[in-house]
Order: sequence, then structure tokens, then C-alpha cells
Amino acid sequence: MVDFPGKEKYDLEDFRKLVEILRHEGGCPWDREQTHQSLRRNTLEEAYEVCGAIDEGDPAHLREELGDMLLHVMFHSSIEADAERFDLDDVADAACKKLIFRHPHVFAGAQADSAAAALDGWEAIKEKERAQRTLSEAMAGVTGALPSLWRAEKIQSKAQRAGRQMPSAEEAAARIRELADEVARSGEPYGPMGELLYAVVALARARGVDGEMALHSECEHTIARERQREEAEA
Repeated sequence: MVDFPGKEKYDLEDFRKLVEILRHEGGCPWDREQTHQSLRRNTLEEAYEVCGAIDEGDPAHLREELGDMLLHVMFHSSIEADAERFDLDDVADAACKKLIFRHPHVFAGAQADSAAAALDGWEAIKEKERAQRTLSEAMAGVTGALPSLWRAEKIQSKAQRAGRQMPSAEEAAARIRELADEVARSGEPYGPMGELLYAVVALARARGVDGEMALHSECEHTIARERQREEAEA
């Protein structure tokens, strides 16, 4: 039995100590067995649950889900500390340095008179940090772990920032109609369908719509309509 003090209110250092207890001798057998790979899916799920709590607008739920997300940050850091590669303080150090470096308009006298200008500066600095010399390298830097609609939006955004001509809403809509006919005729499982979805993202961007959120909203509407149908038939 581990002697961990009961408190009226715990703090961040208590949380850190608790994770260390759980992950080491005398702690939890399941926690001790976990690796970055075994936790990958859980970490992703926790990030989505944070987003779900934000959508609900429930502060208490958001606090709970942020705690679960923070647990994963500490857990992954603890695994690396055991391997003597880095620890949680190193994570915080790197994050602080990144924030300072990517905000020259706050810490180094550069100018950014709007949120858009600040974001443009952030992206330019990020690409320079990653030695992304070409647009294809910047596009490849958009992680494949993102949902595909979201990834497509970010890739298109990088193309636009690099000066590539993006289709207007009318052009994107015409391309969608063309591709929809091609999809109906094609036996290929991915090609035309992928082009169609990519064109839908382009239309959403041209209209100032977040494609990922639009599809999420439609899923919620579909569930609500089905619930209403079931209640009417009950």
C-alpha cells in the first residue's frame, strides 16, 4: 500500500508525483506496462473528448477532460524520463522557448497588428524552424494523424499562403458536380471519391466554412432527426 497524503486540494506537483507512483514499483501493474504506442489511441480519444466538452459549454466537464489530457502529457513524459531522454520539465522548457520564439511581435519588437498577421508570422516561423524550403515540404509537415477533412483544409491553406491560386466557390462547386458524375461511373475505390471530398473542402474554404465542423454538425442533426422519428413512432 502506497502512502499518498489526502488533501482538500491537490496541485500540479501532486499530480506529477501521483503519476510517478502509479508507473513504478508498488504502483499499478497496468500503468507500468504502458508505452507510447499502447497509449496512442487513448491520447487521441482524450483530445477529442476535450473538444466534446468545449462543444457542450460545460466548464465542469471541460475541467475533467483537461485533467485526463494532462494525465497523458505527464504519462508520456514519465516514460521518456525513465529512458533518460527528457522529462516533464524539459517539455515545459521547450514549450516556453517555442512560444517566445514564435511571438516576436510580443517579445522581440516585431509588428503584428491583427490576429491574422500574428498567425501568418507563426506559420512562417514554424516552416523556417522545420527547414521547409518548398511548398511540398510544408504540406508534408501537416500530420497524417489529423482527420482527413481537417488535413485537407490545412494543406489547402498552406498552398494559398504560398501564392497558389485557389478555386472560387463557383469553380469548386462546378468541380464537385463534375467529380460526382465521375464517382457515379467509376469503379475505383478511392481516386475520384478522394478528389470529390478534396473539392468539397475547397468549396467550404471558399465559403469560409470549417468542413470538419460542418460534417460534425450534420452528424448531430442526423441523430436528432432519427431521435425525433423514433419518438413520433413510439
